[in-house]
Amino acid sequence: MSDGSTEEDGEGKERSVDHLAYLDAGSGSLIVQAVVGGVAGVAVAAKLYWRRLVDRFRRQPTDQN
Repeated sequence: MSDGSTEEDGEGKERSVDHLAYLDAGSGSLIVQAVVGGVAGVAVAAKLYWRRLVDRFRRQPTDQN
């Protein structure tokens, strides 16, 4: 099965290239699961370290006495 695309080899000759790509439901599900897991991991890390991050940029109260 060729899509009609060609590619030049190292000697300047063109040759036919067959692109075979197939994602079944299992592969798509794995990709979605990895993305959702990554987002969840970032959310948990942000929740755990949010206070430290905010405290670093918060201004300390000054004594006005």
